Amino acid sequence: MTCIAVLPYYKVQREVTGLTQEIKSNERSMILYSDKIVTKYREFHIKDVFDMSFRRMGNEGGFFYLHTSTGVYPYMVKIDPKPFIQSYRKITIPKYS
Repeated sequence: MTCIAVLPYYKVQREVTGLTQEIKSNERSMILYSDKIVTKYREFHIKDVFDMSFRRMGNEGGFFYLHTSTGVYPYMVKIDPKPFIQSYRKITIPKYS
């Protein structure tokens, strides 16, 4: 199976131990294939994905939303996901002759 597009995203985790708080940012990748979208812990069949959207937050990055049959999944991104969304739409929107 060939990778069509990759969208880097990140997960922020806070760990509180005693009197200190440590913030960790974990870089991850969302991979688009012709039949599915794969993240670190989830896999979505392409027929279960209804849409994708992006909401910019501040000057850089924002939230990428994956709209599926089981709900909307938010992912924090640092880059504009427009190329990833366009790749998804190319494989899901039927072409008319």
